[in-house]
Amino acid sequence: MPVPERSAPEETSRRGTGPRAPEAAASAAAAAAVAWEELVTIALLGTDRRTLPPGLAGPAKDAPAALLDAAAHQTVRRRAALVPAPAAPRPAPAPHDPRPPLPAAARRRLAHLLAGRSASPSATGGRRGTAPDLTELLPQWLAAANRRRYQAPPALLPAVLDAARARTDLRPQALAFAGVRGRWLAGLNPDWRFARRGASGGGALPDPDDTAAVRSLWDEGLFAERVGLLTTVRAKDPAAALALLATTWSTERAEDRLMFLDSLRSGLSDADEPFLERALSDRSRNVRTTAAELLSALPGSALAARMATRAATCVSLDRSGRTAGGERVTVEAPHECDADMQRDGVSPTPPAGRGERSWWLGQLVESAPLHTWPSRMGGRTPQEIVALPVSDDWKEELHAAWCRAAVRQLDAQWSRALLGVPSAPPAAGPGTSSFAERAKLLATLPDGERAEWVAAFVAAHGLSEAFQLLAVCTVPWSEPLGRAVVDALDIARDAGSYPWSFSGVMGLAERCLDPGEADRLEILTTTPDEQEDASPGAAGYWSEAFQRLVGTLRLRAAMLAELSEVSEPPGGQERPDPVQPTDPVRPSDSASPPEPAPRPVPAAHPHPG
Repeated sequence: MPVPERSAPEETSRRGTGPRAPEAAASAAAAAAVAWEELVTIALLGTDRRTLPPGLAGPAKDAPAALLDAAAHQTVRRRAALVPAPAAPRPAPAPHDPRPPLPAAARRRLAHLLAGRSASPSATGGRRGTAPDLTELLPQWLAAANRRRYQAPPALLPAVLDAARARTDLRPQALAFAGVRGRWLAGLNPDWRFARRGASGGGALPDPDDTAAVRSLWDEGLFAERVGLLTTVRAKDPAAALALLATTWSTERAEDRLMFLDSLRSGLSDADEPFLERALSDRSRNVRTTAAELLSALPGSALAARMATRAATCVSLDRSGRTAGGERVTVEAPHECDADMQRDGVSPTPPAGRGERSWWLGQLVESAPLHTWPSRMGGRTPQEIVALPVSDDWKEELHAAWCRAAVRQLDAQWSRALLGVPSAPPAAGPGTSSFAERAKLLATLPDGERAEWVAAFVAAHGLSEAFQLLAVCTVPWSEPLGRAVVDALDIARDAGSYPWSFSGVMGLAERCLDPGEADRLEILTTTPDEQEDASPGAAGYWSEAFQRLVGTLRLRAAMLAELSEVSEPPGGQERPDPVQPTDPVRPSDSASPPEPAPRPVPAAHPHPG
């Protein structure tokens, strides 16, 4: 595309000092109205084949020159990162964040994690390389910073909000860290509007003790704000939250009533029974079902007593077979689902592939208080009850219902009985062979006992079926659990298989092992001699995986050490450490690898571009 030489007078006019300055200003305005993509299309096709939009080419300017001028104007606008718009009032100043600032080293670490999050390889599908996965370290860093109540550095707020936008699982920690300034900034960029919806902390919700403000927001707020408000008040005063909900319950929509009712799970007590009992007559079947579930989690409720009576007519102890193999549990499933059962939350229609009678039986047993069964079964303990044979192939259904009841009622004694000994084969033990259900049972046990059970399971059965069980253990893993997992990984390496089958467990180990274990695991980073029957190259891949594990543990230790440093508050006064009394994740005393320089994080602009 030929471009004619510009004369000196024309150049002068472009600077606004010649006679054609108004014409140049009009041309610039016309250029601003043309999309960049349209200019690129014209340049590719040529001005001979594509006509310029009106206003770009004037009588004293040919088409190629006009196109270049328009492109220059658009380039300046794009580089300025501003969307052309009418002038508007300046936004209100950002609110004050009273939390202490981050220590300098922790601030640099955060910038590095945020800059590297999009470049981090995925932890699934056999991640390669020895570099730690920064994507998985960012949630741990945010959780540790929030425990210390640090404020987010203003310059990094845009990157924090971008990270939360990309990952919904990161949002609670990221928004808590961003604080009131993050919510203020989110109001300037529609891409971050998620931060304004349902915010439940900081200045977004009134203090639960401010009765007038709470009532005003409850009556006038958006649905997400009201859910957050009810959750906040419930955490402070369950009775006040229930009273607040009762004031508008009859006028709420069915879907809203369901969400509000679900918030009562936190702090559930016998004081909630009258309200939940009334909800059993709700117009919505989903609301009735949820209310019945909550009532069945209260073993002393009237609904629990009604369910116990029904379940007791279905499950009993048969003493007639003492001389022919001992006592056994007999089951007679319900033959109908009457109106009273439906009012108490029993769903009459089973899912596809499920028999009606077994479906009704399971709902009755899971809703009955577990203290019903010892007296019903001749004074036996839960361990003795689950060991009894069950007639007519009802054992699987009955034990599965007991498992659901133990989880719902948070009964650790029944959970132990249904889990059985960890060394027993899952298919042959009591309770259920489902690892998802076993994980729920484990969650009802104390942290130490849970870790001990899973460690024994891993030692007996390896890692192939332990992933869901490991996921419910407290972080950092206890020393016995950590050693059991590492030993099982070492055994898998010696077996000669590739490490990719254990990538999920290896990813958990990177996030959950005590960082203090890094030095002990150093020996596993070496590459052993290739065994004759091993998969080609497997030893090298395992060495790579263990190097990544050790490097990640040391990086976690460095992160926590940096956050433990005392930052200098404004005014030079020393700030006491707010952390009580130790961290859930203990940093290692070992030296950490040199910290790479963080990549710069772009500044925020009040538009999506």
